[in-house]
Amino acid sequence: MAKDNQIRRMALVINKLNVPGRYVATQDLVDYVEHAMRERFSDTAGVELRTLQRDFKTIEALFGLVIRFSRRHGGYYIAGQEENSIVDYTALLLNFELLSAIDADSTVQKYVLAEHRRSEFRVGISELLEAIRLRHPVEFDYVMVRHGNTVVHKRINPHFLKESQGRWYLIGYDVPLDNLDAGRETRYPSGRESASSGLRLKTFGLDRMSGLQMLEQEKFRRNEEIDIPALFRECYGIWNNPDDPVEEVVVKYDALDGAFVKSLPLHPSQEIVEETADYVVVRFRIRITNDFVMALLSRSRSLEVLKPLSLRERVYKVYLDAVERNRPAESGSSV
Repeated sequence: MAKDNQIRRMALVINKLNVPGRYVATQDLVDYVEHAMRERFSDTAGVELRTLQRDFKTIEALFGLVIRFSRRHGGYYIAGQEENSIVDYTALLLNFELLSAIDADSTVQKYVLAEHRRSEFRVGISELLEAIRLRHPVEFDYVMVRHGNTVVHKRINPHFLKESQGRWYLIGYDVPLDNLDAGRETRYPSGRESASSGLRLKTFGLDRMSGLQMLEQEKFRRNEEIDIPALFRECYGIWNNPDDPVEEVVVKYDALDGAFVKSLPLHPSQEIVEETADYVVVRFRIRITNDFVMALLSRSRSLEVLKPLSLRERVYKVYLDAVERNRPAESGSSV
């Protein structure tokens, strides 16, 4: 519960300070967090400034968001961060905060209709955040879905948590169990892979983990050179293979589907290149992964792939296979 409350306080602090140019007086910030913790989560323990100051250090360690006090303006603010990164981390924390509020207070369920199809996992986000912050390795059993549900034991140097399409993922360096020394004091080069140690940055779905253990007696050297936004900038979702080329993708929707795609872009590179009363043409710069193809097919009612030809042929084959699988049974015959 203590770790959950810390995450809730962190979410509240970032939410309060995430407006550019906003400076919040000390007592105002303490009162805001204390009131919110009491009203939303029935936490009557109270909040002290030194508690929030410890949270500031955790926020900086986990997310790189530096919270400073301005004597000139008489308040706290988030220093030297791009607005987009603040929004991303706020969304992550507030998603946890909202789910916690729904679970903690039955009255909230009257007003908030949460997605019923929430990802289920048997490991704690709070414990993983603690391992990331304190640089402790973790071990767990992991189900390899693409390999016949084989269960393998993993040891990971955890670096980040990422949410994608309603699922949570751990991003970290996979440490070979037969070479544990490689994971302890490694100096990582830039990029996904450490040539000197053989460590590679990988993603692991929390819904496929079990038996999580944080190795509190051990520490690893964190790779501070990872640019996570850049790592996933040219892919859709969690899957990113740098060996796949970044391509220009142009698709066309009718006006109805186009309106939905405009209001909730599929990818940050999305650009509207043409729009009429009848259709919308959209362009992306992206690696064409299976996840991206599935996202395009979610609007298959009016989707038309204009380029590249390889993607058009791929979607065409998906449609042909779907037609065969869903062909209506002939009259008088059974399915």
